Amino acid sequence: MTRRKIQIKKIDNTTARQVTFSKRRRGLFKKAQELSTLCDAEIALVVFSATGKLFEFTSSSVQQVIERHHLLSSDFDKLNHPSLELQSFCMSQLESSTSAALSKEIAEKTHELRKLRGEELQELNMKELQELEKLLGSGLRRVRDAKCEIVLKEITSLKWKGSQLMQENKRLKQVMMENRQVQTLELEQGQSSEPIGDFIHSDPSQDHDSSDISLKLGLAFPSGI
Repeated sequence: MTRRKIQIKKIDNTTARQVTFSKRRRGLFKKAQELSTLCDAEIALVVFSATGKLFEFTSSSVQQVIERHHLLSSDFDKLNHPSLELQSFCMSQLESSTSAALSKEIAEKTHELRKLRGEELQELNMKELQELEKLLGSGLRRVRDAKCEIVLKEITSLKWKGSQLMQENKRLKQVMMENRQVQTLELEQGQSSEPIGDFIHSDPSQDHDSSDISLKLGLAFPSGI
């Protein structure tokens, strides 16, 4: 008859749970004793039942095993968390090495910059001078290319501005011509709307002759005749 697997979960029945606890506890202690005997291992088991009862097994002494555990735990913590003195020492060493590396790099870059300026060239040999010449030549070409690019951009911008100004000037001339045409048309319309009688003037010599004739007639024919 094969053994039936039971589901690993809390046993609801109190009696069955207590019986299972007793059997499993004895089996666990037996396995621990066999492990200690076969492998010369130092083992300590502490078990509390559901009612709070203590059961323990140890190959030597429970207190001794617990103290050994605490000692190893404290040593492990020290390894994972070094002391402040060790941390400060490591930080100082790291800072000093970093500072030395930065100082060396600054000195090298300063020396290279002086060589590019044409200084301290006496210590260079022919090969180093040729390499410096190539470096300066490539740098000069890059400077010229950048300068040409900037000049082309400025020329393009000036052409565009000139085109915009010409278009604006053309537009202003057209507006001025249209305004002149409107003013001329308004003047012509104003002159044609004046009355015709204003252009007819009487001759003063005719008025003078008519008055003289009336005077002569009055003298020739007196009143009452």
